[in-house]
Amino acid sequence: MRATVIHAPHDIRVEEVPDPAIRQPTDAVVRVLRACICGSDLWAYRGESARQPGQRIGHEFLGVVEETGAGVGGFAVGDLVVAPFVWSDGTCAYCADGLTTSCPEGGFWGSVGSDGGQGEAVRVPHADGTLVKLPAAAASDDRLLTALLALSDVLGTGHHAALGAGVTKGSTVAVVGDGAVGLCGVLAARRLGAERIIALGRHTARTDIARRFGATDVVAERGEAALAAVRELTRGEGAHSVIEAVGTEQSMRTALDIVRDGGAIGYVGVPHGSASGVDLGVMFDRNIALRGGVAPVRTYIPELLPDVLDGTIDPSPVFDLSIGLDEVPAGYRAMDGRTALKVLITP
Repeated sequence: MRATVIHAPHDIRVEEVPDPAIRQPTDAVVRVLRACICGSDLWAYRGESARQPGQRIGHEFLGVVEETGAGVGGFAVGDLVVAPFVWSDGTCAYCADGLTTSCPEGGFWGSVGSDGGQGEAVRVPHADGTLVKLPAAAASDDRLLTALLALSDVLGTGHHAALGAGVTKGSTVAVVGDGAVGLCGVLAARRLGAERIIALGRHTARTDIARRFGATDVVAERGEAALAAVRELTRGEGAHSVIEAVGTEQSMRTALDIVRDGGAIGYVGVPHGSASGVDLGVMFDRNIALRGGVAPVRTYIPELLPDVLDGTIDPSPVFDLSIGLDEVPAGYRAMDGRTALKVLITP
């Protein structure tokens, strides 16, 4: 089959690789119908996170089950399924607590020795604990299929950030970051009943999506000017809840600056850079809570799926460039150059 591999920074290729096969009774093989490029994939592309030459890449996909191991009981050949970006056994203490990303038997797509999501097919370990079945009719609805793909990562990650930030009905929420995760954070905040949602971002095409998703205000300024703008919008207090969806020192400092005393920050931006931007003394003095981390998306899919199916939420606008598998290297260049927000792949 063909799959995307990374050989070195800025060296992404689509190559012939061995077809996935059942190795354990709990495995399934999924033929990929939709995949995408994630902002976190760019850290490997830019050389900011290590990869071995020839390693697979990509961690978001949905598709059709082609084969199951003898120990798989929840899926059959032909089922339409979505995979969260981490596989998990569904039986351990962490999975029982909903923290599937800490499963001792779990792992990430594209890690050494595993298939990546940006290919024609994927071997799925622990299929019963990992995959989630989708309605078969969705396979013929292109827009819905694209929206459902967001369940594999960005929608659940935005939801995780909103929960970490303590978003409730009537909250004032600020979202730092106008990438796909930040935009899905806007969507999640609206779904949880936020009354005011302030999106911080400088790119009009993206902040336009934020408004479609429920943002009531947009702040394009940065630094002290952004702080002043948010304070003005919140009667000088700041936001009850702040979603941090970037992962830099500056973005975390901004989040701390704009949250109100007693508020909370939900952080899901993958940390990168030499400093965190977290000042524990400031957090202590102002009673600010900080919660977040790698989103246990598998736990959230059953809750979010009905709202995607009935159109209550539609994350599909975050995908603004569609390509075939052979065009994946160009897709990485587009996202790296910020000419695309999130690239949809149809193998």
